[in-house]
Amino acid sequence: MNTPEPLQGASAWDHRYREGTDAWELGEPAPPLRSFLQHHPLAPEPPGRVLVPGCGRGHEAALLAAGGFAALGLDFSAEALAEAQRLHGSGPELQWLHADLFDPVALGATGLTAGSVQGVLEHTCFCAIDPAQRSAYLTTVRELLAPGGWLLGLFWCHPRPGGPPYGAEASTLARQFEQAGFTMACWEAAVGSASGRNGEPRNDEWLGFWRR
Repeated sequence: MNTPEPLQGASAWDHRYREGTDAWELGEPAPPLRSFLQHHPLAPEPPGRVLVPGCGRGHEAALLAAGGFAALGLDFSAEALAEAQRLHGSGPELQWLHADLFDPVALGATGLTAGSVQGVLEHTCFCAIDPAQRSAYLTTVRELLAPGGWLLGLFWCHPRPGGPPYGAEASTLARQFEQAGFTMACWEAAVGSASGRNGEPRNDEWLGFWRR
């Protein structure tokens, strides 16, 4: 059995993107997130600035921009952002920001300050960070959100030890959001998730929508 890799720094993530070993890559936005944004009655409506932390190759940020939002793809991997730029381009409605989510000085230098975004879209950042950082993640994104802002996320809720991707128990994760000051509007097992590595159906993804 392979031992899960430890959490690594930006240079190691750069290496993953250069070598194409980011096994979570779908080549498209996560289907449950796309379906929610395009069809769900609770889906937020544009315009508005929306942050995608840990955006990777930028598929979700590009989806937001195509839907009329001003999308901000944030990553601490320069290689990931170069790939996002190559795949999706950039412009007033689609910007790529190079900074660490946990570095307030670096965030401020990109224009990300308290209340500066109306939405946050989460996919694969929360599961990539050490679980000990999750409280800091929630504090940071809540501070960046304007009052009444929203967070839409797709989360891996699996019991496997180690990571990344680090798992979570669904009820525990929901409680963490509540304790961080978010109001739940939707929390449910995801429908239409992409198949696993061997083509098997996934049953470990949960979709949530919260308001600040």
